[in-house]
Amino acid sequence: MRYSQLFPKTIKQAPAGAESVNHQLLVRAGFIDQLMAGSWTLLPLGFRVISKINDIIRGELNSTEAQEMLMPLLHPRDIWDQTGRWSDPDVKEIMYQFKDIRGKELGLSFTHEEIVMNLLGKYVRSYKDLPIKIYHFSTKFRNEPRAKSGILRGREFLMKDLYSAHVSKEDLQQYFQQVREAYLKIFNRMKLETRVVDASGGVFTEGFTQEFQVISPVGEDSILVCESCDFATNIEVSQVKEGEKCPRCGGKIKMVKAIEVGHIFTLGTKYSKNMGVFFLDEHGKKQDLWFGSYGIGVSRLVGVLVEKFHDEKGIVWPEAVAPFKVHLVGLDLDNKEVMERAEKVYKQLQAEGVEVLFDDKEGVSAGEKFADADLIGIPYRVVVSKRTEEQLEVKKRNEKTTAFVTVEELLKQLSH
Repeated sequence: MRYSQLFPKTIKQAPAGAESVNHQLLVRAGFIDQLMAGSWTLLPLGFRVISKINDIIRGELNSTEAQEMLMPLLHPRDIWDQTGRWSDPDVKEIMYQFKDIRGKELGLSFTHEEIVMNLLGKYVRSYKDLPIKIYHFSTKFRNEPRAKSGILRGREFLMKDLYSAHVSKEDLQQYFQQVREAYLKIFNRMKLETRVVDASGGVFTEGFTQEFQVISPVGEDSILVCESCDFATNIEVSQVKEGEKCPRCGGKIKMVKAIEVGHIFTLGTKYSKNMGVFFLDEHGKKQDLWFGSYGIGVSRLVGVLVEKFHDEKGIVWPEAVAPFKVHLVGLDLDNKEVMERAEKVYKQLQAEGVEVLFDDKEGVSAGEKFADADLIGIPYRVVVSKRTEEQLEVKKRNEKTTAFVTVEELLKQLSH
């Protein structure tokens, strides 16, 4: 991609009212744009990051034999009435509910349990049809009273939600653990250290749930963690207090701020009972479905990554989620020989499958181009100029030192 063609360009100043780091840097670097409080446009650079995140999630979920699909976002009231959640005061606080021009009552999706159970009721007949594991990436709408902290907390956001249906509690619990491990792999691939936290089910269930929390001073959740082992619990459901001994290893418990990036639920048979969905067991007897739900806040992850990976100059993307791998910076481009050399390097890298953002702007100082590169945060900055002659000046975004290498040496370095 040529930077001269990229929409939009970087801006020098953060927008008014941008208090969080992710809000400031993502807007300045041209990844997102705010339409109104809690509503964001994913610009081309931001969409590339989202696509990388989705590919990581997709790969790990597919390894559990889950299948991807896409469900509607506009829901009729009658399906939600089957579980009683349409009229639940807690649900009404966050779900957008309205009437269309013909008076039909509709809601915008903030989750999809009822829709999935309705779908299962149409197609599940026998125990031989189970288990079923289906997921999608979609927009969620929640009437968030405090839409703030940049893209971390929105009224409209992207989410991955996975649902599973099983013949027994044991089979559900087994898959729950499988998804738990898949989630840990997903966040590890993004270089995010997460704590698995026992938590309440909110408006979803009274059953067992676990959150995946990233410790951060800007987090809105308070969690209790052990300093010596991986024990962690949400303060809302905790039986231990800060300063006490860990019930698992005896270590010291401390309270920290954290950002929730994932949440997994065992929903039991409540939804299948309420909606009359069952299967026939091997004896032809009706049995209720055991149900699970598993979510990851995809667009929130973009903000979390920036909060965790930045410095005073800008974003420092982990390679797995960076919009491009190489930021090729052309200097002295008014010199025909240098321009030709930069174009050649750009095409060589592309031919080898390397994702490249080529800063091909003319009449711009080296300092301004380097500042843009640091702000955008692509892992490798590669410079072509009069000074580099037939070599390339390479600097990793998270390192201070530079090195002069050939194109072949760079390609070898990028392949590791």
